[in-house]
Amino acid sequence: MEFPERLSAFSKDKIKITKNMIMKIHFLFTAVLLFSIYLSAQNVKVKFTVSTTSLNDSTAVYITGFGDKLGNWNPSVVKLNKENEYTWGIELSFPKGTQLEYKFTLGSWDKEALKGSGIAPGNLQLTLNNDTTVNIVIKKWGGGTPQKPQFKGQITGTVKYHRNFEGVGLRPRDIIVWLPPSYEKNTDKRYPVLYAHDGQNLFDPSTSSFGIDWQLDETVDSLIMQNKIDEMIIVGIYNTKARMKEYWTGDTGTVYMNFVVNQLKPFIDKTYRTLPDRENTASIGSSAGGLISFMLLWEHNDVFSKAACLSPAFYITSELDYISPVTGYKGPKKQMKAYFDCGGVGLDSVLLPGAEEMISSLKKSGYVDGKDFLWYFDKKGEHNEPNWAKRVWRPLEFLFGK
Repeated sequence: MEFPERLSAFSKDKIKITKNMIMKIHFLFTAVLLFSIYLSAQNVKVKFTVSTTSLNDSTAVYITGFGDKLGNWNPSVVKLNKENEYTWGIELSFPKGTQLEYKFTLGSWDKEALKGSGIAPGNLQLTLNNDTTVNIVIKKWGGGTPQKPQFKGQITGTVKYHRNFEGVGLRPRDIIVWLPPSYEKNTDKRYPVLYAHDGQNLFDPSTSSFGIDWQLDETVDSLIMQNKIDEMIIVGIYNTKARMKEYWTGDTGTVYMNFVVNQLKPFIDKTYRTLPDRENTASIGSSAGGLISFMLLWEHNDVFSKAACLSPAFYITSELDYISPVTGYKGPKKQMKAYFDCGGVGLDSVLLPGAEEMISSLKKSGYVDGKDFLWYFDKKGEHNEPNWAKRVWRPLEFLFGK
């Protein structure tokens, strides 16, 4: 580039700087473009197509499953597009290697896709290694009344309900309180308290999200009768449509923990004969409920001394990561007793690396397996209530064993 003589040296330098800036911008743009191409190459697409002849023109079809792109098991978030009279479809992209678990609904769990026998099936599963098309034929849907699997069960023991319990900054929810066998007989006795998340899934199959409960009442009652654990009060905290935000890291998770610590616990201690000290206060949950149970133990160690985390969601992405806060903690060793487990099938296999990394982090920080925490791996374990029901005796004995 030639410059007119009348341009000063300063003007020439300015133009040279501008040229350098343009070259740098071009370089950065190219780098960003190449990185975007690289990222897109790591993603795979999946096209879900649902064919059914039993719907009218105004009916909407939804897919639901674990993760934001599948609505976090909310049955009315991710809507399929109607392609013709009998077909609905949607195309989504996920990182290569993602393992999906999902179902189809008409917008609510009482209208989910059913087997030909009229029974709700288990979660559909898919591992994404390449671009994929999934064609599903659905002949029967729930008719607006709950369609539950064939399961025999009812609440064992005495429970009390506190309906529409309100928390500051949160949706109202029901609270169910399970009382131990001696509670109404021995009126001088006080009991430790186990705060349990996803409360509707703990005791009663008729309220459980998928028709099968944890059978926590039967298991605790049996262990008490066998004199293997101390009696306890169990406080089941129902979840809401905001479950994933309430049970996860972030502002809403903080609000939920404050609700448990500062509103619900004082109410329970005032209403029931509890042992309110930290040594007798514990938390339990599965999946994201397992995460929030550990968060309560870790961040409110002055209130909680114990936690049980079944199939915990400690790490999903860099934005949904609770291992880093534990690894980066520089304070004194926390006095705690924690139980962790995970299965090796389906969604549990996706959560397993995060659980193992959490165990490794705790060990490096001086926490001792068998004393400060207990780890159990169920190679055939899946991510659902029946599997948690099979394993829940383990944390109960570890945390409350005699």
